Amino acid sequence: MLKNYFLVACKVYMRRKLFTAINLLCIILTLVVLLTVAAMLQTMFYPTGVEGRSDHFLQVTTIAQTSKKSSTSSPLGYKVIEQYLRKMKTVDKVAAVSGGKTVSIYQSDRVTEVIMRRTDAEYWQILDFKVLAGRVPSEDDVKQGRFVAVLNESTAKKIFSDGKALGQKINAGGQQFEVIGIVEDVLHLNAFADIWVPVTTFPTSQYRDEYHGEFFALLLAKSPADLPLIKDEIQQIAKLVNADDPAHWEHTYLWADSKLDFVARNILDNREVADSGATQLLLGIASLMVAFMLLPALNLVNLNSGRIMERATEIGVRKAFGASGTELAGQFIMENILLCVFGGVLGIFFTKLTLIWLSSSGIVPYMKVDLSAVVFCYALVISVVFGLLSGVIPAWKMSRLDPVLALKGGA
Repeated sequence: MLKNYFLVACKVYMRRKLFTAINLLCIILTLVVLLTVAAMLQTMFYPTGVEGRSDHFLQVTTIAQTSKKSSTSSPLGYKVIEQYLRKMKTVDKVAAVSGGKTVSIYQSDRVTEVIMRRTDAEYWQILDFKVLAGRVPSEDDVKQGRFVAVLNESTAKKIFSDGKALGQKINAGGQQFEVIGIVEDVLHLNAFADIWVPVTTFPTSQYRDEYHGEFFALLLAKSPADLPLIKDEIQQIAKLVNADDPAHWEHTYLWADSKLDFVARNILDNREVADSGATQLLLGIASLMVAFMLLPALNLVNLNSGRIMERATEIGVRKAFGASGTELAGQFIMENILLCVFGGVLGIFFTKLTLIWLSSSGIVPYMKVDLSAVVFCYALVISVVFGLLSGVIPAWKMSRLDPVLALKGGA
């Protein structure tokens, strides 16, 4: 029976080429938008490559403190990381890294603006950068405060047109560094930068005594099962920080977040509650995607209803020869699902082309997004859902047609 449904569906599609083309265009455009957004969200929340171990680490990005009269919230000061987080018992490694800061690289003939981060050696051990040339800073480089730098590939080519960056000197932010390594371009929450230098190259040592500063910490667990333990220990550390802080705040808030929790907490501004709002954020995104999908589905319902009415005579003949409403409805739903699945395959193809264009266009620096098996499965599921949403109502209307009226071409 399924084979017959398939053969009939193919004949119907070829007989009504304009209807088929309009339906396919509607499905393809919707899927390209949905799948492109899904691929970008997956890259953001569950990345591969340099942050491929994100299921093994959490990030502490903000310290929030409140009293009856005032409150403050900022990135971590280095003292919080060095004095408290590095002593945690539930973590394997703790990395301190500053937020990206725009600095100028001065050369004889031009000035280049770049994003700089200051990091420790553990940062390079937690994140899996692809080193293209040279090396990354070692523990001894950081301990000795050596003025060494790592550039990403694009920045190295921009500054040194001959491509010979290793061993060269650069003046960045008024300080001179020696280039010791080149890494692959990346666009990720914790890894995005143009240049990295040791944290110990700050012009002064004042940063070591600050509770509020420009840092965040990466906490690497031995296994994902330890992440809840890390979150619990962070809450205990927040109490210690509050007790030791000479500013005498009433409450100190520190949260160890996953990438999804981090994004949700900042978007929803949940800085003083344990719940980051990740579930709320996901539900909001899912609701927007469903709403976006409903509009073309409703258009397809109208198109399918018109198509079914055009086939009223065919329906009347089949009913007169004993075909049940259920069998006819099943055929029409199957036709619609097959069309949507075919549109889904084309949608995946055009989404792939869209992602290749986005990755190579430079609209978003260093962005590399690709289709994954998960997103591919999303496409198939969305295609089937499309077929059901846009086919059930017309099929139900068709199954209720009176065979006599149908034979006369009426509804």
